[in-house]
Amino acid sequence: MENWIELSVLEDGEVWDRIYDELNFEPSISNFPSFEVPNPFITYDVSSYLNWSGDFDTYDEIYNDLEEKSLLVFQELTQKNEYMYAVDWQHTGYWINTRLEFPKSEFDEWTVPIFQNGDYYFFIQKNFEWGLLGHPWEETITIFGKELIKCFEKHQPRMFQKILRQG
Repeated sequence: MENWIELSVLEDGEVWDRIYDELNFEPSISNFPSFEVPNPFITYDVSSYLNWSGDFDTYDEIYNDLEEKSLLVFQELTQKNEYMYAVDWQHTGYWINTRLEFPKSEFDEWTVPIFQNGDYYFFIQKNFEWGLLGHPWEETITIFGKELIKCFEKHQPRMFQKILRQG
């Protein structure tokens, strides 16, 4: 089986229509939050990691911890042959299977990075039951869905320390 399968133009349009409609997505560099997720949810302030001034080895450890624990959580919540969305606002979106290889780019990141670096990155279950949404300008990561929150409580990334909002 293949991983990181590009969404077709139709699939990409459909997933973004759902994001705009169901999550009331309104991209903004100043009006926050830019989306409304269903309860329960937790929004973490990750600004200190986007504006990192410490040791880069420590940063790499924290970033890798987020990747590893996110992948572990996604694996716990998906079936063996199940795909989910990995989308990057105004760029190519993908179907991903969490049990297949997750190759890294030349920047040592997933094809759609788990940690935003200037764009919205969303990892969403195919039926929108749960998701992880990265907001580049609010400098937050929001997780929604009871099962996803439970799994992240069990496998908490070091980056998820400062709660900004929850519902």
